[in-house]
Amino acid sequence: MSVEMWLAYLATAIVFSFAPGSGTVNSISNGMVYGWRKSLASILGLQIGLTVHIVLVGVGLGALVAQSAAAFTLIKWVGGAYLIWLGIQKWRDRASLAVGNRDLGVSGWQLCRQAVLVNLTNPKTVVFLVALFPQFIDPSQPQLSQLLVLGVTTVAVDALVMLTYVTLASRLAGYIRSDRVMSSLNRVFGSMFIGCGALLATAKA
Repeated sequence: MSVEMWLAYLATAIVFSFAPGSGTVNSISNGMVYGWRKSLASILGLQIGLTVHIVLVGVGLGALVAQSAAAFTLIKWVGGAYLIWLGIQKWRDRASLAVGNRDLGVSGWQLCRQAVLVNLTNPKTVVFLVALFPQFIDPSQPQLSQLLVLGVTTVAVDALVMLTYVTLASRLAGYIRSDRVMSSLNRVFGSMFIGCGALLATAKA
């Protein structure tokens, strides 16, 4: 893969990662509530989920999901239902009103596991990668090494973007001292999760 081709993919990956989605909502929400240090676990979880998608695409299963209406619909509804459930939990959340307490009884493992599920249940990522990867792969060259470069680039870019979101959200939370404001933010993020779930449920392959 040429440097020019990699730079073109890098620009595409940056746009893809910055585009608002369920992972973005998850990162901003966790950053504001738990702080950037604890939210690193959720970033790790998002990248684990993204890596699974990349591996699936690499071995050809991504194309199967993209072409199978039944498989796409199943993952779509599971993902949509999970995001809506997260949104409802966020609406009902009261523990996160303690702005000065960044522990809140939630472990890094729980945040990581939640983030893995957020990314794993988003079939749009698979469809996007299936459509995108072939544009940057030279069939005359070894595909494994090219897929490895594209995969590592995708994960690295997304991790940095999510870290940016988490850090900015964490700093913003430091200026919030009102329980009423935090309650409103919980409902905003809850609504965003529900909105992402609804959009995912209506997505078409």
